[in-house]
Amino acid sequence: MISSIKKNSPFALGSPALVWQIIFFYFPLALMIITSLLKFSQEGAFEGFSFENFTPLLTSTYLVIILHSLCLALSTAILCLLIAYPMAHFITFKGKRYKHILLFFLIVPFWTNFLLHVYAWFFVLEKEGFLNNLLISTGIITQPIHFLNSLFSIMIMMVYYYLPFMVLPIYAALDRFDRQLLESSSDLGATQMQTIKRILLPLTMPAMRVGFFLVLIPAFGEFVIPELMGGDKKYFVGNVISQYILGEGTQGIGSAFTLLSILSLIAASLGVYLILNKISRYLKRGLR
Repeated sequence: MISSIKKNSPFALGSPALVWQIIFFYFPLALMIITSLLKFSQEGAFEGFSFENFTPLLTSTYLVIILHSLCLALSTAILCLLIAYPMAHFITFKGKRYKHILLFFLIVPFWTNFLLHVYAWFFVLEKEGFLNNLLISTGIITQPIHFLNSLFSIMIMMVYYYLPFMVLPIYAALDRFDRQLLESSSDLGATQMQTIKRILLPLTMPAMRVGFFLVLIPAFGEFVIPELMGGDKKYFVGNVISQYILGEGTQGIGSAFTLLSILSLIAASLGVYLILNKISRYLKRGLR
């Protein structure tokens, strides 16, 4: 009896997470698939299952919306990676005893409400805001620039919001990094750039891959930032889904568009994964 309990204890400990996943992931996903296939008459009577909800979505308009969302997510992930790696490197190797304080300042803004962040950026990017006043005072521009309700403001807010998701995995990998490898590389005559390219980047590539997908996947479905910072000038996947799901009698089309978007994201993620794997194999050649 005791041995049986010990044998099954790992499953018992993990079962709450499994139940949570079934209730809040698989069940809503199954419900969404069923909703996308339901067919109703004009009077609202149930007529069976069909693919009618998918038919109006197979047009260039919706495909362009999905493409815009993929470009936004990829751009956000790439920019976050380019900013996060030097930041994580500085915190790990230059922060010394202050690195925990630096991490604290990186995370502490996200203890406040998300809408407060958005409205704070409104004051920074508006015509009479901080950024325009700074550019005018330094003589870079003479007239205020309309930063809000543009792709620029969307990208600024996206990178700002998702940057910690990229910094933390890379920081965790660099913090566990064996620094004797760096010392050995320097002793053997390698420059700092050669050490980064042939040792640091290949060994931290898994962390970069994790951070990339932590940013890419949620950024694809983001709708609050494009809605508030973009001024409805461009539609993205999240905006279309929210309008259809919250609309009257359009839940079927909204569910169908959600499934189509998920399939597009899966296909794009597989392509990104293959590209990152090729980059990883290329970088690992320097370790041989």
